[in-house]
Amino acid sequence: MPSSSLLGYCEYLLAGAAITVELAVSGYLLVLIVGAGWALMRRLNNPVVSAAWRVYASIFMGVPAVLVMFLFYYAGSPTLSSLLALFRWQVRVNVTPFGAGLAALTVVQGAYAAEVISSAIRNVSRGQFEASRALGIRPYQTWWYVIMPQVARLALPGLTNIWVSVLKDTALVALAGLNEIVMRSRTASGATNEPFLFFMLAALFFIVFSAATLRGSAEVERRLNRGLARPDNDRRLLAGERT
Repeated sequence: MPSSSLLGYCEYLLAGAAITVELAVSGYLLVLIVGAGWALMRRLNNPVVSAAWRVYASIFMGVPAVLVMFLFYYAGSPTLSSLLALFRWQVRVNVTPFGAGLAALTVVQGAYAAEVISSAIRNVSRGQFEASRALGIRPYQTWWYVIMPQVARLALPGLTNIWVSVLKDTALVALAGLNEIVMRSRTASGATNEPFLFFMLAALFFIVFSAATLRGSAEVERRLNRGLARPDNDRRLLAGERT
């Protein structure tokens, strides 16, 4: 295959990679919003919220993400149009593959993010809340400056895994016709008869992004753990005191 043709297809794959990154980043941000929203609402101990959460979690944790995406893609347009018609808005809604994939990633991974964040909140000592009230700190300030930094530290490993899952699940959206990196790899391999080359390039993209995620997560964890006593340091301090 001529080098100019190979270069052209590599640029074609890079354009698909940009779409993949756009979908993954926007989906992950929405996942964090949905997960944090559910986690905070569940703290209300409201029966209606608890029932809604059980229904939501049962559906979206039990159904594969690809099926949810197909439901949004094929049934989303008529469903949204029908809902808008109830308010006398005669609007034809067109659900694109990108929109269907984004919605599916958000609702499916949002359920797992809610569990991770809820678990992190439960693991924050109640003494933190009590100390904040004793100091006269307002509730929203307590959550923003005291609780959430600790929740971020505790939830970081789980949220990192969710980011990797979101990134990998973007490949499923190719089944709905989104022209992202996997779809473009298939197109390039069919046009050039070089499937190994282009699918390996697509795999390398996901490997590099996953490796960068783990490296970045370790750096963020190191920063969030600043000021925390480490077991090794504690043992050395105790040994020093005994001597």
